[in-house]
Amino acid sequence: MFNLSKEHITAGKNFNRWLVPPAALAVHLSIGMAYGFSVFWKPLGTALTNADGSPVATCAAGATTFSEKIAGTGTALFATDCNWTQFDLGWMYTLFFVLLGCSAALWGGWLERAGPRKAGLVSMLCWCGGLLISALGVYHHQLWMMWLGSGVIGGIGLGLGYISPVSTLIKWFPDRRGMATGMAIMGFGGGAMIGSPLATKLMNLFATPTEPGVWQTFVVLAIVYAIFMTCGSLGYRIPAANWKPEGWTPPDQQHHRMVVNRHVHLDKAHKTPQFWLLWLMLCMNVSAAIGIIGAAAPMLQETFGGQLVGQPALGFADIKADESLTVAAAAMGAGFVGLVSVFNILGRLGWATSSDKLGRRNTYFIFFVLGALMYVTATYAANQQHLGLFLVVLCVIASMYGGGFSTIPAYLADLFGTQFVGAIHGRILTAWSTAGIVGPVIVNYMHDMRLEAKVPFADIYGPIFLTLAGLLGIGFIANLLVKPVDSKYFMTDAELAAEQAASKPKEASVKVAKPLNGAPQGTDWLVRFAWLAVLIPIAYGICMTGQKAWALFA
Repeated sequence: MFNLSKEHITAGKNFNRWLVPPAALAVHLSIGMAYGFSVFWKPLGTALTNADGSPVATCAAGATTFSEKIAGTGTALFATDCNWTQFDLGWMYTLFFVLLGCSAALWGGWLERAGPRKAGLVSMLCWCGGLLISALGVYHHQLWMMWLGSGVIGGIGLGLGYISPVSTLIKWFPDRRGMATGMAIMGFGGGAMIGSPLATKLMNLFATPTEPGVWQTFVVLAIVYAIFMTCGSLGYRIPAANWKPEGWTPPDQQHHRMVVNRHVHLDKAHKTPQFWLLWLMLCMNVSAAIGIIGAAAPMLQETFGGQLVGQPALGFADIKADESLTVAAAAMGAGFVGLVSVFNILGRLGWATSSDKLGRRNTYFIFFVLGALMYVTATYAANQQHLGLFLVVLCVIASMYGGGFSTIPAYLADLFGTQFVGAIHGRILTAWSTAGIVGPVIVNYMHDMRLEAKVPFADIYGPIFLTLAGLLGIGFIANLLVKPVDSKYFMTDAELAAEQAASKPKEASVKVAKPLNGAPQGTDWLVRFAWLAVLIPIAYGICMTGQKAWALFA
């Protein structure tokens, strides 16, 4: 029914490049719900109840070392008579990003050959299929099915969906690389902003006295995301070889040594020190934030307890004993997840766009220095129970976390050229896979250890924040060492011509695409419709987040 070949999706002369960003957003807003999965932790952690309505004991209770946690989790994978802990569930969140990076690295080269449309549709099948398998896992209370469904299969979908539009948009917008990568990736940060409040509403709709309505929510989300991701994937188009916007000339490399007009082959990129320095930078930037974002909802509830429900004298332990207060605090936690997501998405577009002026290297210096200061401030805010300051600090951290993701593809394009930037970006996302283990393990392990040591809930996260600030210091040093790529790694003109000829569309009828504002008037309605289709859900997410944020700051 649909031609998925790369040749078929090469744009013709009347194509408007502004149709590609909303297609990318439709895919990324769907898979971005991975960030919002923390709204399921508390409902799933009390899914099994006794006859009197109290929660069943948790799996692996009483473990005191990391090795025992792993052993206990192995039991939890198949147990049907105990509730899952945050540590158990947090490993599914880790699997998301481990598999995201691995799949992006493994199939990044295939994506460059097959084109973004085919990759986007495979991503849809994996992500939505994984949600359905997870729904079955929740229904039968089998943790291994959740890990396999959303964690492994869904994680593969995340990787393919994440990188599918990146190189395409960089090639459509060579004059605004930072803005292009910001548009390509900002939807991934905004997925939780839409998905978290929607999931909360669905769980409330499907909940019964005996179960929390999570599996039904997974099914509905899978159907909705399948529709959006299919439409977005079919909207992908690629520019003809050597296309460039009318009136734009590449920057003078003599005055912009960190921005090249040549290209490094995929097989040579990982042999350069610049690749590994950027790998380390991304790993540290992600590790320092991903665990906190993944535990955003429970972190806020544990740290501020009764402040969230207008009763400052109560701690989190008191709230857990009252069902109505637990529901109210959970709603505030979901609002915080959405608020973090708003700044995540704004940071992806804002920081990446500003990097076009500031430079990628300077932008990353800001991330590492300001980020470390924010974590120190977060420790103070938690200790002093200053909710407003804590919210502001975490929102700034979230913006720089998102900005790091959206700026790294432009950084790669500046250093290595654009011919293989999608595949190189896919390989460097293995840093995300590593960070997906490092960050959540640091946060969840330190959290559980301090909890078992009977540390008050409000004091749990201070040392965690200071540890994460130290990771940003490592990233600062790595960025300081980045220099222009040695000329020996670049392809010759003959090698570049051979690569372009190998990937040249077979259809002779393909012509050069029309640049910005060059599309005929008849396509304007399509551009408006495409943007409305993604802006309406974003507006819903912002509206819902604004309501919750108002309650938080009030």
